[in-house]
Amino acid sequence: MHQSPGTESLPTPVPAPAQPVLERNRIWSCLRSLFRIFCSTWLRVSVSGTEHLNLQTGGLLLLNHQSYLDPLVAAVWLPRPVCYLARDNLFRIPLLGRLLKQAFVIPISREAARTSSIRAALTQLEQGFLVGIFPEGTRSDTGEVRAFRPGFLALARRTNQPIYPVGVAGTLQALPRKGLWIRPVHIHIHFGPAITDDERALLHDSPDAELCERMRGKVADCVRVAEERR
Repeated sequence: MHQSPGTESLPTPVPAPAQPVLERNRIWSCLRSLFRIFCSTWLRVSVSGTEHLNLQTGGLLLLNHQSYLDPLVAAVWLPRPVCYLARDNLFRIPLLGRLLKQAFVIPISREAARTSSIRAALTQLEQGFLVGIFPEGTRSDTGEVRAFRPGFLALARRTNQPIYPVGVAGTLQALPRKGLWIRPVHIHIHFGPAITDDERALLHDSPDAELCERMRGKVADCVRVAEERR
C-alpha cells in the first residue's frame, strides 16, 4: 500500500471488516473525517503493511513515539478507532476530556496503580478494538527508538489478541517537541506482522529487559521501513 511522494493524494483505504465489531459514534467519525482532510491536503500521509492487520479481531499496537501527531496519523486511515492510553490528568481538561472519552482514549495514571487501566485496555481488546500504546513512554528528540519501559508487558502478557509492531516516520519533522506549527512534510506509517506464537511464548519465559529490547527492535525495524518509504 505504499505510495510514492508524487502520487499521494489519498492513501488506498483499508477494507472495513465484513462484520464490524463496534459502532462508531458521531463525534469520533467527525473528528476522523476532519483529520483525514488535513492529512490529505496539508500533511502527506501514506501507509504500508496494513495487510498484516486482522481487522476481524482486536489487536495491540506497539508504536514508536516522535510527536503528538503519532496517535492521530497512525489511526486515521484505519476503518476502526484505535484506543490509546493517555495520562489521566488530560481528562480533567473540560472540553479535551470529553473529546478523549468520545475518541475511546483510556486514562492511565503515572502515580497510581495501573490495574484499572490494564483491565480497561483488555476489555477493549476482547471487544474487538485496536489498542495502541507507546512503550517508550515519552517522545524521542532524535527520532531514534528509545529504550522501552516494561509497563506495556503487563498488557502484552494478558491478551490473546495479535500484537503488532508499528513504525511512524516523519512526525518529528512535522511537529517536533517544541514545535508550534505543523509543517507539511511526508509522513509514513508501517504496520509490521504480528508476533509469532514462539515470540508470544517468550513473553512468559523471558526477563523484562530482554523482552523490552526484543520488542523495541521489532518497532525499530518498522521505523526503518517507514523512513525508507517516506
